[in-house]
Amino acid sequence: MTDRIRGTAEVEAALDGERLDQAAARLFPEYSRSRLQTWIKRGELLADGKVCRPRDKVRAGTALTVDAALEDEVSWQPERIALDILYEDESILVLNKPAGLVVHPAAGHADGTLVNALIGHAPTMAQLPRGGIVHRLDMETSGVMVAAKTLSAHHHLVAQLQARTVKRQYCAVCIGAMTGGGTIDEPIGRHPRQRKKMAVVSGGKPAVTHYRIARRFAHHTRITVNLETGRTHQIRVHMAHRHYPLVGDPAYGGRPRIPRGASERLITALRGFPRQALHAESLGLLHPVSGEAMQFECPLPEDMRALLAVLEEEDGVQARPDHA
Repeated sequence: MTDRIRGTAEVEAALDGERLDQAAARLFPEYSRSRLQTWIKRGELLADGKVCRPRDKVRAGTALTVDAALEDEVSWQPERIALDILYEDESILVLNKPAGLVVHPAAGHADGTLVNALIGHAPTMAQLPRGGIVHRLDMETSGVMVAAKTLSAHHHLVAQLQARTVKRQYCAVCIGAMTGGGTIDEPIGRHPRQRKKMAVVSGGKPAVTHYRIARRFAHHTRITVNLETGRTHQIRVHMAHRHYPLVGDPAYGGRPRIPRGASERLITALRGFPRQALHAESLGLLHPVSGEAMQFECPLPEDMRALLAVLEEEDGVQARPDHA
């Protein structure tokens, strides 16, 4: 059965004289403007009980009423794909995404994605923008993600991300022995020549990455990263910009760099690491209904644990924790 949305809102003085669709977008922010426009055209969103056009002007005090069918927002097909679910209730779903799983269908990945799996698990998520996804991880990045299961939850989670109150922490293994942690505040945009890549560019979107050393090895560093912003490839771009690219990153790290005198085991580990060494290890947010502060954690996957074990062995002694 198709769900129905019902609601009422009064046009505020600040919206006096605005187009109906613009005022509706401000008063019903949990719905996309295109969806609101469709409801207006169908007569499912009325102004003082009257059918209007999206471009018609509204006056302060006008009552907008919605009684509309909530149809699917996406056309992607549900698939039965196993999910490692860390937490689920009626509003949100938190999962551990494995490396190699694409988040959204796109060119070259028409199916078999996380969204296909989510819709297969909870069909009503097809009614949400982007199938309930509010943030993403790169295909080869593993770790914790949250998805919304209702429109209200989607709106609240997006607002938290925009307000930068969602706490995201990552573990990464970089090429090079760092001397200390720091903050990278450099804008990120499309690479000027290689359009499939991102880069630090003037005029890009603001991007802020905080990092600190967790373990320092002879030629590599394990770091803990916290994001203020969530730009495409942000950690990978920022660390490469600082000349500490992630191990295994084919786009920003170049060929595997083999330290002089490396053992055969280390050479094999570095050349054979199948992806960028990046894992989303924790996520903190406020529950969109209860307001409760929630924290979710994902242990390191086997491939990163194995890589770190080889790096520790190569140093000849247990690598010491650093505080930088």
